[in-house]
Amino acid sequence: MEKALYAVVEIIAKIHSYLLKLNDAYEYDFTDKELHFLIIGALGLAMIFVVHPVFKWLVKTDHIMVISWIYVFTLIIVITFAIEIGQRVTHTGVMEFADIMFGVVGFVFMFLVFSVIRGIYHIIRRLVDRHYDR
Repeated sequence: MEKALYAVVEIIAKIHSYLLKLNDAYEYDFTDKELHFLIIGALGLAMIFVVHPVFKWLVKTDHIMVISWIYVFTLIIVITFAIEIGQRVTHTGVMEFADIMFGVVGFVFMFLVFSVIRGIYHIIRRLVDRHYDR
């Protein structure tokens, strides 16, 4: 997972450099903040066009828990990064990528345990409901 995240960071850095080169080549003279406004705004809108239909499909197929998991997983990543950045800024700890990984893996592990317990509950409930429907 660490290699994958570093690969994503490298890809983002290359895209960032490419966009800066385009800005310079065509003499648009956008500031860094204006570029962030345009690029992140367009990226967010593009993501809406992908995510919204997927979430609508998940709702139709009664997979609300998947939507909740995606949302919470995203928040966990943001929160763990914010904590690590905060430690660096305030000098209250050491900013380490491993801390982020352990936090995210902790959430995934605990969610898997929850999912197993929830699955057992639903199996028992279905068996009981079938028994009383007879």
